[in-house]
Amino acid sequence: MSRKIFYPLLLLIIPFIGMKFTDQINWNLSDFFLSAIILLSFSLLANFIIKKIDNKNTRIFSLTIIIIFLILVWAELAVGIFGSVLAGS
Repeated sequence: MSRKIFYPLLLLIIPFIGMKFTDQINWNLSDFFLSAIILLSFSLLANFIIKKIDNKNTRIFSLTIIIIFLILVWAELAVGIFGSVLAGS
């Protein structure tokens, strides 16, 4: 397995550093763990799509859908844009 699929986990450095400079970012260990699971699973899925789908248009469409879904899940967990149980509503 390639180490490149773990690169999205480097995004977790941003809130970690932000917590050192402001009180507005208040993540605990479970937030980092859940974010790592989400980023890792989406990067594994994107890697699978890139490796297995040969048609360029289908690959781009599939990756676009995956990215949109990632953004929606992340936004729901962050601020609860849909008001679901996941966001604590």
